[in-house]
Amino acid sequence: MASEARLESNEHGLVPTGAGWFVLNARESRWVHAPERSAICDFEGDTDFAQLGINLSVFEPGVPMAMYHWEADQEDFLVLSGEALLIVEGEERLLRQWDLVHCPAGTKHTIVGAGSGPCVVLAVGAREHQNGPGWGGYSLDEAALRHSAGVEQETTDAQEAYKRLTRREYTGYREGWLPE
Repeated sequence: MASEARLESNEHGLVPTGAGWFVLNARESRWVHAPERSAICDFEGDTDFAQLGINLSVFEPGVPMAMYHWEADQEDFLVLSGEALLIVEGEERLLRQWDLVHCPAGTKHTIVGAGSGPCVVLAVGAREHQNGPGWGGYSLDEAALRHSAGVEQETTDAQEAYKRLTRREYTGYREGWLPE
């Protein structure tokens, strides 16, 4: 029988500890955020999920969810509220609530907030190659650069790709990030 993981409370919210199943409300979870960056709900806490990564990202118009990149594993994104701009394989596509974006392994992509308010996206990704060499990389793309979501030189180093942005810090949920 699978055991229940403990949820530990800290100054930033609830964090799962150890292996096992759990129920965690996003408003009670720990988040990471920085000015001009997306806010990300940290459901995994300190126990990285081994097979499937999942998070909620909240970002304002003009703010990228991530730098333009590709991964060696599948990723999928569901717009839960708001509007966004998908940049995929150099093309731009508007997204609205309930649009699902499927990115097979190797698909170059990012999402940028659009519209008049925040966008909430559920992100799910496989983890087979997540922490090893060959995980993916950050690609040069004109559309991504126009939307401040691109790198000026291709790299596989996340620190290099995000060097011009403020590092996200742990925080608690902030009222208004998620719709009622």
